[in-house]
Order: sequence, then C-alpha cells, then structure tokens
Amino acid sequence: MNNYDDIINMPHHISKTRKPMSLQNRSAQFAPFSALTGYDEKIREVARETSRKIELDDGIKLMLNEKLCLIKNDIKLRPRVTITYFASDSKKKGGHYKTITSNVKIVDEVYKRIVLIDNTIISFDNIINIKL
Repeated sequence: MNNYDDIINMPHHISKTRKPMSLQNRSAQFAPFSALTGYDEKIREVARETSRKIELDDGIKLMLNEKLCLIKNDIKLRPRVTITYFASDSKKKGGHYKTITSNVKIVDEVYKRIVLIDNTIISFDNIINIKL
C-alpha cells in the first residue's frame, strides 16, 4: 500500500468562495526574479556599438558641393539620388552611417540641408557621398 492510495482517486477540489487563478497569474509565480530591474537593458545599451563621424577633406567637400549645385539646378525634375550620411545616435555618443535612395524635394542653402520627397532631412555636414 502506498502513502497516497486513500486520496489518489479523489476529485480535484474547486473552491466555492474563490475564483480560479488566471493562467497568466499562475505562470507569473514561476517567472525569474530580477532584483535589478532594467539592468539587462543597460548592459545591452552599453555594449551597443556606434561609429565616429568621419571628417572629410576639402577635396571631397568641394565634390559634394558641386553635386549639390547640380541637384539644385535640376530641382524641378525631382532628381533621384543615393546619399550616404551620418545619423547621430539619440542615446549615446557617435552614431552610424545610412544610405538612402530617394528623390530630392528641396536643397535648403539657408539651413544647409537637403530634404527628400519622403521628408527625410539630411544636414550637408553629415553627407559623405552623393550618387546622382
């Protein structure tokens, strides 16, 4: 005879005064405990790499300026360009380089920026390459 033979075939008890616990609350009992809430996110953020912005020489700056002038002269045609530019990181020092292909809406010499048809705004200072 086993120790539990007297109760093994009894029906499961259901309380008449309490509602059954939801599956979500039941599973939460077994979730790992984190004493340092947000610590894992901070570690991932510190480990995430960013790039430094490249400083362009005068020859490349001159070439980019010429291309911007060509784009500005053809602005009514909404020229299609591929631009590689530096995007600053909002959370830490540095950023990363992006390449986008789109049509140009405005070459804004007052604010020194280019506005694409999808309203992406790129500062002249952040551009490292333009392909027409």
